Parts: sequence; C-alpha cells; structure tokens
Amino acid sequence: MHGPAQAGWLLVALCAATGSYCLLRMRSRIEEQRRAAGGEALMGFGMALMALPAAVLTPPRWAWLGYAAVFGAAALRALWAARRDRHHLHHLVGACAMVYMAAAMTTTPAAHTGHGGGGAPALTGALLLYFAGYVLWSGVRLLPVPTMAAEAGGGGTVTGWGDRTELAMVCRLSMGIAMIAMLLTL
Repeated sequence: MHGPAQAGWLLVALCAATGSYCLLRMRSRIEEQRRAAGGEALMGFGMALMALPAAVLTPPRWAWLGYAAVFGAAALRALWAARRDRHHLHHLVGACAMVYMAAAMTTTPAAHTGHGGGGAPALTGALLLYFAGYVLWSGVRLLPVPTMAAEAGGGGTVTGWGDRTELAMVCRLSMGIAMIAMLLTL
C-alpha cells in the first residue's frame, strides 16, 4: 500500500488528522452530521493504519481479513443509510474501496511494501477515476462564492467546530486524495 516511507508517514498524518477532526464533528447538534462524521472517522483512522510504512508494521494476513470485515460492515451500513441520504453512496464506495485494498493485501502481501501487484487493474482504475472526480468536485465546492449577506456586511450565524460544513468538505477532500495515493501504490 506504500511507496517511500516519508510518503507513507505523510499519508498516516493526513488520515489521522482527518479522523481526529471527524471525531470532533461527532459532537454536532445535528444528528445526520454526527452519523456521517462517525463513518468518516472510521475511514480516516482505518486509512491511517493501512498507510503505516511496512518497515514499521507488516500486518499478518488475518489483520487484512479483519480490515475487510470491518469495512464490509461499514459498506453495509452506508448502503442502508443511502436510502435516506445519497451522500452515503460516497461512503459506500469508500468502504468498498477499503475492502478491495484489504482483499488485495490478503492475496498479495508484497503489495503492502509498495511493490504493486495487488488488485485488478480495471477495478483499481475505475476507483482511481471515481476518487479523482470526487476530489475535483469537492475542490470546486470549496471555492468561495459571494453571497448577498456577505456583500451587505451581514454576518452569518456562529457555528461550532462540528457544524462547519467547509471543514467537513476539506476532510472529505483530504480522504479522497489519500485514497488516490493508496490506490496508486496498490
């Protein structure tokens, strides 16, 4: 799952920071934001563990099976939640990508050390296209758009850290970029 050790550590830091912020978002007063933040925290910490450089941690085969089981359950939960909110379809794709990468590590443990060879090229390519599109779409959504209230000098309502939608989008953008990096080294 990794290339050079420095890139692996940067990926670990990015994913762990994202997972940590998602834990803070779970304190939101809005129930749907708390639910989404929980799934995103799981994804962030799972990606951080998966991105640990092989020199530090080379998990045994059963650990990859555990990853596949945990993210398989997360995928089922996202599928169930997608009935109410289609945003959970992205969570479903992310969880399925994690299951795919864990399965690739189970069948080809050498792929964990950055030698590639794990996974089906067509599926990896499709996931890369999806996450690249998602990253571009998320980035465009973060561009500032002038509003009538901002032009009139009126301030918006003050929200807590857990309710800042732009920070939640930055977390999703960061995890999308990290997913691309992980898929590229698969």
